[in-house]
Amino acid sequence: MAADTKVLVFARAPEAGAAKTRLIPCLGAAGAAALQRILIERALRTALAAAIGEVELWCAPTAEHAQFARYRTQFGIATATQCIGDLGERMLHASATALAKCTRVIIIGTDCPALTSTELQGAARALEAHDAVLIPAEDGGYVLIGLNAAAPHLFEGVPWGGDDVLQTTRDRLRRLGWNWAELPASWDVDRPADFARLAASGLIPDLSEAISKGAT
Repeated sequence: MAADTKVLVFARAPEAGAAKTRLIPCLGAAGAAALQRILIERALRTALAAAIGEVELWCAPTAEHAQFARYRTQFGIATATQCIGDLGERMLHASATALAKCTRVIIIGTDCPALTSTELQGAARALEAHDAVLIPAEDGGYVLIGLNAAAPHLFEGVPWGGDDVLQTTRDRLRRLGWNWAELPASWDVDRPADFARLAASGLIPDLSEAISKGAT
């Protein structure tokens, strides 16, 4: 499986004022950027621990950002710059690029700290018997999508950020005639209530202290 699968981690640079902007009112710009760094590092560790294939960090606005360069060295991973366009265009480009060199691709973001390496392994297994796999998000999107082929129809014109993303994606998969698997839903961290849930979950020990240190 490892030689045939790539895990693509989509991440925005942890720049104050540009990262986790919906959390700036409760964390401040520097605190939100510190949280972004914590989430990126957790996503990379989770992807690497799954050991299902090569991990690539797909970066915005550029892979040349100093923090991404550090991750390249720290984690021993490849990095690439996301193309210009909406989320669908960027995921289509990344998946098509990766699938030119492998059989299966799994795309995750950094906003779901509850995602586990076991779930990534389950997604990889599901792709052995299905054309696609999804882990739904509780807010109506998804926190993971896995594919054996890149199809523009799957990503074009999707209302990204709305609560219809998952259902729209299901409809697109159905129209493509693809069979897909869905694993149990998870949750992401976008808004103050999500951050409160994360802080209470214990998933990231000493979260407030880590954010405070990272913000200084």
